[in-house]
Amino acid sequence: MPWIYLFIAGLSEIGWAFGLKYSKGFTEPVPSVITLVLIIFSFILFSKSLNEIPIGTAYAVFTGIGAAGTVLIGMLFLNEEGGLIKVLLLVLLIGGIIGLKATSKDEVETVKEN
Repeated sequence: MPWIYLFIAGLSEIGWAFGLKYSKGFTEPVPSVITLVLIIFSFILFSKSLNEIPIGTAYAVFTGIGAAGTVLIGMLFLNEEGGLIKVLLLVLLIGGIIGLKATSKDEVETVKEN
C-alpha cells in the first residue's frame, strides 16, 4: 500500500505543478483552489508512504514521477519542446525510479513514545 500512496502522490504532483502555472501566481481562484487541494492531497499521501519506505527513496520517486510526468504532458499536450535528448533523459529518469523501487526494502519504523 505505501507504494500505491507514493505513486498517487507523484501523479498529484503533476496536477499541482500545472495548477501553479494556470493559477497565475494564485490570482485565478478556481485553479488556485484546485492547486492547493492537490498539494495537500499529495503531501498527505507522501507522508503516509514514509511509514514504510525510506525517505530518500520515497522522495526521489515522488519528485521523479512529478518531474517526468510534467515534462511528458507538456511535450504531448502543450506543444512544449521535446527532442531525442530530452526523451532519452526522461527514459533515464524513469529507469532510475524503477531501479530505486526494485532495490528498496520497505521498512517499518517504530516510533517510541515518551
